[in-house]
This record gives sequence, structure tokens and C-alpha cells, in this order.
Amino acid sequence: MRFLTIKGRHISLGWILILAMIVVAGIAGLDTNGYENLFSLEGSNLMANIAWMITATIFVLMMTPGLSFFYGGMVRRKNVISTMLQSFIVMGFVSVLWIVFGFGLAFGNDIGHIIGNPADFFMFKGVGDLNVTTRGNDISQIGIATTTIPLALFALFQMKFAIITPSLITGAFAERVHFTGYLLFMMLWTVLVYCPLAHCTWHPEGLFGMLHVHDYAGGIVVHAASGIAALAGAIFLGKRKDVDNKPANVPFVLLGAALLWLGWFGFNGGSSLAADGIAISAFLNTNTAAATAMITWIALDAVRGHKPSAMGAAIGAVVGLVAITPMAGWVTAGQSIFIALFITLCCHTAVNFKGYSKVLDDALDVFPTHGIGGILGTLLTGIFAYDFFAASENGDMISRSEFFFNHIIVMVGVFIYTFGMSLALYWITDKIIPMRVSGWNEKVGLDASQHGEEYDNATKSELPTSSDWFHPTEDN
Repeated sequence: MRFLTIKGRHISLGWILILAMIVVAGIAGLDTNGYENLFSLEGSNLMANIAWMITATIFVLMMTPGLSFFYGGMVRRKNVISTMLQSFIVMGFVSVLWIVFGFGLAFGNDIGHIIGNPADFFMFKGVGDLNVTTRGNDISQIGIATTTIPLALFALFQMKFAIITPSLITGAFAERVHFTGYLLFMMLWTVLVYCPLAHCTWHPEGLFGMLHVHDYAGGIVVHAASGIAALAGAIFLGKRKDVDNKPANVPFVLLGAALLWLGWFGFNGGSSLAADGIAISAFLNTNTAAATAMITWIALDAVRGHKPSAMGAAIGAVVGLVAITPMAGWVTAGQSIFIALFITLCCHTAVNFKGYSKVLDDALDVFPTHGIGGILGTLLTGIFAYDFFAASENGDMISRSEFFFNHIIVMVGVFIYTFGMSLALYWITDKIIPMRVSGWNEKVGLDASQHGEEYDNATKSELPTSSDWFHPTEDN
């Protein structure tokens, strides 16, 4: 990374580029001034659905600050702020990216059943309160996905999913990644991994839907994808120089888990896109799965000879939320208990598998929880969601075995694509901006070295200069 020296200060050219890009986006946005009738609330909108989806959208956005607390409390004191900021900052970058062209990539008119047209909805042009099925001659293919809420509300709801997904990845490479490198990777990953997966899964013309592979609220798109990318990141970045698993602030972890649990009601309940029975079913199953997994995780810890812990309760609850997400609106409450129990058993075993930690340094166990939880949840969707779709598709339905087999095939393809693309993006990003911080940065902590801030006076060490940020990982 090159620096520009002005009056003795080193200014990163990368940040100058970011500032220039946002200026360009702002100027380009001046051309999208056609707001006539975009927010007139006419057409076939249902006010109850609008009210619920606004609430659900707020809940989903709240999950990202919740994740900040959840992850921030788990790391060491010298990395609390940096870890929390890695999640929080995504709300800014992805929100702008989504408005400029990200929404078009994910939900624009279909191109090859893989991706949307990025020119559609550029700068949210034409994205207002008009119902997506009543846009006159400019009708979008996503019109059949949602019928009673405004297009702008649908786009905002989907934006919150795009925000939290790359945030989940950060737990795998916590305490050792360069902030600017992370930002570049996160934006590239959102464009090249998240948007195609969202299109394939949730666009009416997407590939996965054509194969009768369903993902209610993000088992594939959010949790499996972020977990697989986290696995690739742990492999690429290598282990930390010294590992201390003592969390900085357990109350932060509990607070984060509570915010995630609450926000997940919008995450899953809102994915019905209406205030209807499916939303209520998702609401019920979400709470049931979280409760089941929390109890199961603590019980499994006790069986292994450990005391019941707040950390265990928090992690277990989140695993249950991940587990039910792919099928939350399509199963019964009783089935959600079994699903959460089974997936929690698997995730708990994976987290405590000593061979995994010896080979990889997945700092906050993102792949064993979100990755495995999302993968298994998707596969179980191929079992438990069949009856729902067989009843609703009026006989135009593949067999039960084909339904399950297609979920397996798609999940294998998602794993290969997400892992390979993520690994490539880590490599590309590292060539532009070194992703791994120097040994001195890691020793001092990322709060002080990357951001010039400290959590509760965590370190009083002499800080490196800005040029030290880009030294190799060996101790300076």
C-alpha cells in the first residue's frame, strides 16, 4: 500500500480512493431525481404487511450491532474495538454498494439464472413504494416474489441480509487482519459471492429455485456462505502468534446473543414478506429452536465435565437460530426441536474437535457453528420442507428423493464455489493490500495499532508507525 505524505502525515492512497469513489457515487446520484409517484402508496399494498416488514427490517439491521457485541466480547481486550468495528462498518459500505448496483446484481432481471442485471435499479432508480407487480411497462421479474409490499421496502429488507453476511466472516480471522484489507475483501466478496448466491436462491428465475432447492431465510446465502468463506480465511491467513481464549467481556457476549435472538424474529419472521401465518410459524419455530439449542449446548458442556457457562448459553442459542433459518416457516414446532437438537449436537462436536483447532485458527468458531449449521440446515430442509411444497405446488412437484438429492447437489456446488472464490479474493486482496497485520501490530493489538483507540486501557505499549502496518507478519 502506498502513502501520500502531506505535512509530515502519512495518508493512505486507499482511503483517498474510497473518498473519491463515494464522491463519484454522490455525483452520479444527482441524475436520479424522478420521484414522482414513487412514494404515493397506491396500488395493491397491504398496510399490515408494510407495518410488519418495516419492523422486521429494523430487527434485521439490529442484528449487526448485536453481532458486534457477540464477537467483541469473545476476543482479547486489546482487540475488542477492532472486532466490533469490522461488523459495524459494514452497515456503511454495503448499504451504499447495495443502492448503487448491488440490489440490481441480486434481484435485477435474470441473466443466465446466475446473476441479475446490475443496470437494473442503478442508484435505486425506480425503487419506490409502488408494488413490485404493478410497475407498468417497467415490471421486474421479482414481481412474483412479493405482491403486497413496496419495492423499496423489499430492497431495504434484503439490504440488511447483505450487511450481516460478510460481518459473520470476521470471527474466523479476528485479531490478525488489516482493517483496510478487510474492507476491500468484504466489498469484493459481497459482489462476487453474496449477490450471485442471493440471485440463485431468492430470485424467481434463479438456478436453485428451478431445481426446487429452497432457502427460507439464509441457510445457504447467509450462514453456509459466510461459514465457508470463514474457513477459507482461516486457512489463508494462518494462525495467530499467541492464542489466549479468555474472552474480554462475557456480558458483551450475552448482550450480543440477546440482540441476535430478538433480531432473528425479523430475520426469519420477515422472510415470509407478509404478516401471515408463515411469519407466525417462523416466529414460533425461531424461538423454539434457539431455546432448544441453548439448553442442549449447556447440557453437552456439563456432560463433558464443564460448568454451565454464559458463553455456552449464548453460543448454543445462536446455533439454534442458525439451524432453523433455512426452513423456519415451513416446519412444525415439534420438528424445530428435533432440528435444533440434531444440529446443535453436530456443531458442539465440531467446536470441541481438537484436531480442527490444531490445524486451523478459526478464532471464534465461525465454520463449526454458522458454516456447519447452515449446511446441515439446508440438507434437513430437503427432508422436512418437502410436505410444505408438495402441498402448495398443486402436483407440479418432483419426488421426495429428488427434492432431497437436489439440496445435496446444490450445497456441494455452493461449497465449491464459495470456498474457491473466497480463497481467490483473499489472494487478490492480499496482493493489493496485505491482509495479515505485522507481528508488532498483532502483539500490541488491533485496537491501538489499527485505530488508535483502546478498550479500558487494554495496552500501554508503544504503538507502531503507520508504515509498520504493512510489514510482514514476523516480529519487527
